[in-house]
Amino acid sequence: MFFPRGGSAHVTRALAAALPEHGWDVTIVAGSRGDGGHGDASRFFAGLDVRPVDFDAGNAPLHPSYEDRPGAHDRVFASLDDAAFETHVSAWARAFDRAGAAECDVLHLHHLTPLHEAAGRVAPDVPIVTHLHGTELLMLEEIADGAPWPHAAAWARRMRAWARRSERLLVLSPSQIPRAVELLGVEPDRCVLAPNGFDPEVFDRLEVDRGALWREHLVDHPRGWLPGQDEGSMAYTLNEIAPLTHGGPVAMSVSRFTAVKRIGLMIRAWASAQASGTLPDDASLVLLGGYPGEWEGEHPADAIASSGARNVFLGGWRDHDALPAFLSAADVFALASVREQFGSVLVEAMACGLPPIAVDRFGPADIVHDGATGWLVEPDDERALAAALAQALADPVERRRRGRRAWRDSHERFSWPALAADLATVFDTVAEEDADADEPRFTARTPTA
Repeated sequence: MFFPRGGSAHVTRALAAALPEHGWDVTIVAGSRGDGGHGDASRFFAGLDVRPVDFDAGNAPLHPSYEDRPGAHDRVFASLDDAAFETHVSAWARAFDRAGAAECDVLHLHHLTPLHEAAGRVAPDVPIVTHLHGTELLMLEEIADGAPWPHAAAWARRMRAWARRSERLLVLSPSQIPRAVELLGVEPDRCVLAPNGFDPEVFDRLEVDRGALWREHLVDHPRGWLPGQDEGSMAYTLNEIAPLTHGGPVAMSVSRFTAVKRIGLMIRAWASAQASGTLPDDASLVLLGGYPGEWEGEHPADAIASSGARNVFLGGWRDHDALPAFLSAADVFALASVREQFGSVLVEAMACGLPPIAVDRFGPADIVHDGATGWLVEPDDERALAAALAQALADPVERRRRGRRAWRDSHERFSWPALAADLATVFDTVAEEDADADEPRFTARTPTA
């Protein structure tokens, strides 16, 4: 339902490319910004059979969000009334009809969204496999805790119904299974572990000229941006990036500038480590990401200024295929996100030989082995994060040891070819079960509040 900018889009693209080798042809129906830029589905899914649903052209209203972000154009799902819900369902039903959904063997739907209702109207006999990416569970947990959204109860009922009508639910980590059972009322044996992965032909340690790379992307053609300004408004001089070009150790983070990512916390932890004298003077922190013009709370540039952090650089939003070169120009990967449901970028960094620093919760706790492949710290613990950053960047022998283990572990557990084979087996099983079923899978109903 979403235009390409988050982790679920990368998962969709990787699986769509790998599944044909296992006997499954894939058509992608995806939300899109039709401007040819970062959110354009035709551009993002180039080379695949993609049917964009262009929000800018009015093919469907802009998708809602699982997060309630003040001032954001994509309102939280649970604030939409019945009429808005029906508008989304009708638009996506038309999109599914144009794409031939009724002739498919399986519908693989990402997240719990009005796409489920639309699929039920257009293709009621086609079995559904639902891919839970975790953000929908976070919204349901907020609803259970009493979030004051006006239509929260209606959305919770819909999402539970869609989950129960799904033949299988793909979850990213073992910790999601009991949460899905409790929040959605589904049987645990219908939950299938399906972690995110990486393309081993794309993500691996590369030989790069670090100095040339940082000059190109931070000085000559910058993409970092300041609040209210365009891409490239945050540029640097050769003198400012000297720690990067002269061989100092580099920590990197890649994420959107949303509140749960805790970018400000990471910057303050960095400043704290510098103030304590435990961080090498020539160490740098490079922050990639931040969808242009989109941030919550304190902008990272303001956090850098207010904390006095030195050697912190904003690299801007980058295409996914460009990440291996950037990761190969770094020594450690850091992610301070407190509610990361999986953490695909952690796996990608590990595949490039970087030991990660992450929070000991949700997906990262299953991905990172503390003391072996990286460092785990408690959520929102600035002091612990500062200590981990300092230890990793001050001890090249230890970070290389953990980096080698991270590389091996990622390639054994998270490569897309192996994960796609497992998913194809799930599709095979669901399709076979459907062939034996006599009743329609779904009966569309008029939504009620």
